[in-house]
Amino acid sequence: MKVSRTLRLVLGDQLNSRHSWFDAVDDSVTYVMMEVRTETDYALHHIQKVVGFFVAMRGFSESLSAAGHHVVYFSLDDPANRQSIPANLQQLLDAETYTQFEYQYPDEYRVDVILKDFCAALPIAWQAVETEHFYTRRETLADFFAGKKTLLMESFYREMRRKHGVLMDCGQLLTGQWNYDEDNRKKLPREHRVTPPLVFDNDVSPILSAVNATDINTIGTIDARHFVWPVNREQSLQLLDFFVEACLPLFGSYQDAMVPQQWSLYHSRLSFSMNTKMLAPAEVIDAAVAAWQANPDAIAYHQLEGFVRQIIGWREYMRGIYWMKMPEFGTLNFLDHQAPLPEWYWTGKTKMHCLRDSIGQSLQWAYAHHIQRLMVTGNFALLAGVAPDAVDGWYLGIYIDALEWVEITNTRGMSQFADGGIVGTKPYVSSAAYIDRMSHYCGTCYYNKAKKTGDKACPFNSLYWNFYDRHRDKLERSPRIGMVYKLWDRMKQEDKAALLEQATFYLTNIDKL
Repeated sequence: MKVSRTLRLVLGDQLNSRHSWFDAVDDSVTYVMMEVRTETDYALHHIQKVVGFFVAMRGFSESLSAAGHHVVYFSLDDPANRQSIPANLQQLLDAETYTQFEYQYPDEYRVDVILKDFCAALPIAWQAVETEHFYTRRETLADFFAGKKTLLMESFYREMRRKHGVLMDCGQLLTGQWNYDEDNRKKLPREHRVTPPLVFDNDVSPILSAVNATDINTIGTIDARHFVWPVNREQSLQLLDFFVEACLPLFGSYQDAMVPQQWSLYHSRLSFSMNTKMLAPAEVIDAAVAAWQANPDAIAYHQLEGFVRQIIGWREYMRGIYWMKMPEFGTLNFLDHQAPLPEWYWTGKTKMHCLRDSIGQSLQWAYAHHIQRLMVTGNFALLAGVAPDAVDGWYLGIYIDALEWVEITNTRGMSQFADGGIVGTKPYVSSAAYIDRMSHYCGTCYYNKAKKTGDKACPFNSLYWNFYDRHRDKLERSPRIGMVYKLWDRMKQEDKAALLEQATFYLTNIDKL
């Protein structure tokens, strides 16, 4: 009688120890994990991202083995490693008599295609299963918006709250108000002393040495003996506990604030742990809600709601958009932007304080919070007409939490408006006024935030008006943008000409800004 044997693939962003696969040890099941060049080389990644994924993967593999599961692990420098997912899988299938192959649904379209193509040629049975991580299935958002003209995130967020009973009481709102976004836009007072972030002290020298022994190209810096990111579930839970105790009480108020040399502020920095599935979104929300319930005097409701909306609303919404619109979404360029990314995006060497700090922080920590990404680096790239492919590549590579399903929808959609309004109802561009309102960058900048033209005029000011003038045919009919064009039309002709001339000068000399 033929013995049934199963090979199960665990990808590097599927480190979910609570998956039902691992409920019991089965001697007929072998798990395979792998560090492969196809995953390190499809984008120019931050060194902390490459190392962070590998160290978390190795730790997860070791924990599975310690629990009694049979695991095959291809390390980067393993001579048997054929450096691609299909090649390593085929090697195992050729060497052993497996009767079944199984994998969890990938979160990236690219990997989904690779595994579907691989399975289509298999002579044995195969099966794909859910990752048991998200609140939703891939198709949930598309099903919810079927027949509707717009994909409004707020509508989806409210449905998610109702369906999963989050901040609800017997189907009714706890407070009578869904969204407290207006309460969550405060600038951090200059005298405010920020709680120091919790960082870890992981020694990742062996993995860094293995990476350095190859020709893998990376960006950014790393302190290999003091790696600050959580690399396992235990550390991820510590970071979650720290957030709800030390950061959540002020998270909402200052979630949009930007301060030089303050890379963490009151943000959770749980995205790497969640995107690798070391933490589940439901347990993150449950922990935050429990902290608020235990001490509502210390954690105002709007602080909690702003965090919940990011997880159960925005994160699930972006995943749904991804699976609803890919692969076409990855080709969209509504504004036909074609410019290259300025050279200083890779070095941080620019005289613009906001960009120098946000990019420098990203290179140092592989992290920037959502407003630095959207309204500083993303804002400038959009104003400068940078090609969406170039912007996507930069964001996908530089941030430790960046996986395409969440990166491309935020970047090509929300940040660059390349989707023409699928995700956001208007382009997220601003002059210096917004950046000054939400940050402490402008006061010490080489450029003058108040000047629109002339020597040391802030580039954001003229580029802002140049952007709207250049794209009037595509944007002026939007109800959320009409006022901008009314202001533009009221300007004196000579003032408009001066702004456009200033913008042209800056765009021509963009690498010197």
